[in-house]
Amino acid sequence: MRKIIVSATVALVAAVSFAAPSQAGYGYGYGYEPYCFIKKVKSYDYYGNVIIKKIKVCK
Repeated sequence: MRKIIVSATVALVAAVSFAAPSQAGYGYGYGYEPYCFIKKVKSYDYYGNVIIKKIKVCK
């Protein structure tokens, strides 16, 4: 029983140690997160029909 607990603990520590570096690359670094919003652009085609495009803008 003790071998099972020890082996499960070792497996858990190994899994957590591999998962930690993968989380380090998340985001843009230095606390910067882009501000994004949806912008609606209204235009007309050749026949005068209204065309509304939704564009994602990030700053």
